[in-house]
Amino acid sequence: MTTRKMVFTDTSLCTACKACSVACKAWNDLPAEKTQLIKGYQSQGDFTPTTWTYISLHENYENNKMTWRMFKHQCFHCADPACLKACPVGAISKTAESGYTLIDQEKCIGCGYCTIACPWGVPKTDETKKKTYKCTGCIDRVENGLLPACAFTCQPGAIQFGEHDEMLAKAKARLAEVQKTNPKAQLYGDKLMGGTTYIYLLLDSPETYGLPVNPSASASLSLWKDYLQPYGGWLIPLAAAASLGSFFTTRLLKVADSKKGVDTHGQ
Repeated sequence: MTTRKMVFTDTSLCTACKACSVACKAWNDLPAEKTQLIKGYQSQGDFTPTTWTYISLHENYENNKMTWRMFKHQCFHCADPACLKACPVGAISKTAESGYTLIDQEKCIGCGYCTIACPWGVPKTDETKKKTYKCTGCIDRVENGLLPACAFTCQPGAIQFGEHDEMLAKAKARLAEVQKTNPKAQLYGDKLMGGTTYIYLLLDSPETYGLPVNPSASASLSLWKDYLQPYGGWLIPLAAAASLGSFFTTRLLKVADSKKGVDTHGQ
């Protein structure tokens, strides 16, 4: 049985070589895409249906010195995923053992609600196929005792994979070490959206990397999924009955008004 896993990315070790993105495409048979430079040095600016992970580069200026901040983007595989709550057809599920959030392509209708609900805008819809795609966490590799493709190919060792508790302890230990020279360093993901399967050691605030500080599911989404949708089976007929009752009530009032008008005219 696959136990709960975690991927720990130490951004202080990332060199932005993009080997992780290449490995992801190679393992998942994803085609190359035509890109263009962003700010003169970054080739990918967002997810696509066939790009499930990419590196963003951010210039950081402090004390008249410029340093780079690199970030590897992919699905966070949240413990409490907003995409799962938003899916109207039950195509998104959570694997209790590994902790991954997966899309069943047989059920997916490509509505895009998951993209809107995701605080990071991760899932992307192929409008031609009417299917939505995102990082799978390399669940097929993990279930066969292999590292995710991105972790396997990362030469600087910035991406580490293992048992959840072991990786979390390693992340906290590394954070304590890095904070000695980078006091703004912090972990990102371990306390977000119920705790994410992919967590990061950041050298600076999340905003520096273009990340939301406190990502969360919208209140309306929680209301829909937790309260309204479970009772949809009887709310629909109840609404129908109310509409029918309103129709007959309105008709009866009109008839009563009509008779009243006739009586008044007769007098």
